[in-house]
Amino acid sequence: MIQTSAQDVRQATEIPMARKPKKGYYVNGQFVPEGSELDIEFKAELKGTYDKSRTDLKKDSDQRQLLGVALIDLRPKLLAGLNLPERLMSALSDAKRIHEHGARKRHLQLIGKLMRYLEEDVVQAAEMALQEQHTGSASEAAKVQVAEYWRERLISADDAVTEWFASPAGAATGDVQAFRSLVRQARKDLSKMPAPEETDDGEAPKLVAKTSKAYKELYQQVRSALALKLDVDQDIDQDQN
Repeated sequence: MIQTSAQDVRQATEIPMARKPKKGYYVNGQFVPEGSELDIEFKAELKGTYDKSRTDLKKDSDQRQLLGVALIDLRPKLLAGLNLPERLMSALSDAKRIHEHGARKRHLQLIGKLMRYLEEDVVQAAEMALQEQHTGSASEAAKVQVAEYWRERLISADDAVTEWFASPAGAATGDVQAFRSLVRQARKDLSKMPAPEETDDGEAPKLVAKTSKAYKELYQQVRSALALKLDVDQDIDQDQN
């Protein structure tokens, strides 16, 4: 049986807090946050010294432009979680509608320029969001673990179905009788499966793959109910704020 902890459950349903406003100043009508690439460059110019060479600054600028281009295809939910400046958000949205080569090139350069105003922690958050889109996140892994925990418990414990429907996620399950029938079918299917194969070389027994259709469907329903419960919590939190 898969085990999970209270921390995993908490992480699976954790709602990110809004980003606090940062300190900074305006240059030619554009806000420059303290700690951003432009802030470091402006202060270096005033002092007449550079912690980074102009080559390094150009490299950083190019990397930010590439990151900005990648953000164009970031999933809306992940993009919204970054709390990017409104002008940059508009530029990323407009980029999806600009296809003419010359106009698109100029627009991508604008995105690169706007990316230079971002603080380093925002840049790192953007990189993590892109990584999550391609490989999944730790929170996503925790959600999978919670769903697997509930599936195993529903199959192995007679009172688990009652516990499930008493939980917040259980209220989002839908058809109670159909869900109970699915649990019974999954139990029945697994009871017919052969025992783990014995080995003669001292290795651990090979576990039989759980390929029951009801077993897989039970996981999907549990996962969907958990996700629906999380969405409802987020909507309530947004209304309260």
